Amino acid sequence: MLMYKQKYKVVKSAFYKKNQKRHSTNQNQKTNMSKEDVFIGAIDQGTSSTRFIIYDGSAKPIGSHQVEFTQFYPQAGWVEHDPMEIVESVKVCVTKAMDKATADGFNVDKSLKAIGLTNQRETTLVWSKSTGAPLYNAIVWMDTRTAAICSRLEKELSGGKSHFSESCGLPISSYFSALKFLWLVENVDAVKETIKKKDALFGTIDTWLIWQLTGGLKGGLHVTDVSNASRTMLMNLKTLDWDESTLTELGIPAEILPKIVSNAEVIGNVAAGWPFAGVPIAGCLGDQHAAMLGQACSRGEAKCTYGTGAFILMNTGDEIVKSTHGLLTTVAFKLGKEAKTSYALEGSVPIAGAAVQWLRDNAGLISSSEEIEKLASQVESTQGVCFVPAFSGLFAPWWREDARGVCIGITSFTKKAHIARAVLESIAFQVKDVLDSMQKDTGKVESNEFLLRADGGATVNNLLMQIQADLTGNPVLRPTDIETTARGAAFAAGLAVGVFKQDFIFDSNDKMKNGIVFRPVMTEEARTKKVESWCKAVTRSYDLADLAH
Repeated sequence: MLMYKQKYKVVKSAFYKKNQKRHSTNQNQKTNMSKEDVFIGAIDQGTSSTRFIIYDGSAKPIGSHQVEFTQFYPQAGWVEHDPMEIVESVKVCVTKAMDKATADGFNVDKSLKAIGLTNQRETTLVWSKSTGAPLYNAIVWMDTRTAAICSRLEKELSGGKSHFSESCGLPISSYFSALKFLWLVENVDAVKETIKKKDALFGTIDTWLIWQLTGGLKGGLHVTDVSNASRTMLMNLKTLDWDESTLTELGIPAEILPKIVSNAEVIGNVAAGWPFAGVPIAGCLGDQHAAMLGQACSRGEAKCTYGTGAFILMNTGDEIVKSTHGLLTTVAFKLGKEAKTSYALEGSVPIAGAAVQWLRDNAGLISSSEEIEKLASQVESTQGVCFVPAFSGLFAPWWREDARGVCIGITSFTKKAHIARAVLESIAFQVKDVLDSMQKDTGKVESNEFLLRADGGATVNNLLMQIQADLTGNPVLRPTDIETTARGAAFAAGLAVGVFKQDFIFDSNDKMKNGIVFRPVMTEEARTKKVESWCKAVTRSYDLADLAH
């Protein structure tokens, strides 16, 4: 029996019509400068690709370039990047994007006012400040090699898995940078020796790129921002500085850590040798925080970025909300040195779009990621098939590092279309799990007015967006510009140099007016049954990590 009719409940966004009068007034106050003669650049350094996008004074993209870079998988569960290849990818993107914009008649060489940077978070590296050379590949956020270190610390420390949560808002997990650094110290002789010589610099990707952009060996700045720092497990959420007691307990020397700055301030100027030499770097945010800003999420509002993983953040304003349902407490953004800090609750799903890539590259059921929507649309339900993509464990709200991927409920009737649809449902179910936890912690999600803002590459899949609306029971908004991460970085940089104002960023409704809203059509009864099946499937994924040995 079909659970619901196969159709999309898609409408032009009228969700904000009641605010249009206020927004139209703000349109006359967009910028401090003529929008035709100012440009802001945004470096978006992601997990699988790098891009550079140039925006005009109305935050409209006028030039961009994107390149993919190499993913290294030395062992099962290990993921690495070459730090020098990442730097080179940024150079290529900047050069190509500026050339394209110039060819289209935009005077970006003289009118580029600032650069914003956004990056994959938690990915960790250590390099020599005397040679500038990385001492090991960057260990990527989804890498699980630190599982044994996590288990050891949980046993040794009095607070167990939550030992550091009071200061940093995070559990002990392979996800966070501090554990990746400990692995480097314990397993890479060059790292250990360089620290002893006081020649080591620690950083996430933002820190590495800013150091390179501002001169490297010739005076490069060693800094990070509050959002990236909040993902290391080392920053105190209240003081916004490195937590001395945490550093002491983990044996991490403070001198290797970068200076922490806000998300919107002039950090330093780009050094010679780059196409935009002399332009100030004026904004820096971790990718999910940048997407929050790009989606203009105010207090009580949430967004989900669908990429390699799925990342759901809800702005909790100036309140630090401690989750009792498996979520992370983190910084949302701090838009200036003297600005108030906005905090957030976050749930991270490591495998979202990556599940579609697995279906393409490993299982061979599709030849391109775009094919999954057409294939999954051939059936109106999964016929009981459940797919749990716990390839590297389960993150929020489950936090099971021993989980591994499972596909259950298969019968002789099962076709590849059912599996394809189950893969899409798995993405939406994981997002729902996080939203349910947010509702329990804040009471904000079950309101009829709650709207999930969606962005990221996977949102082009209409079926996925409709499944998401059906499984959550709430509307989902996909804005016209789904690349909100780079947009958020541009907003931060533009704010710091006076190109944008906060009224424009948060109150203008440009990005919403032409968005698409997907509204739920599934019955509550059908939704409840599907959720029960999903939860049962999740439990079947537990305690499977040892099977690989």
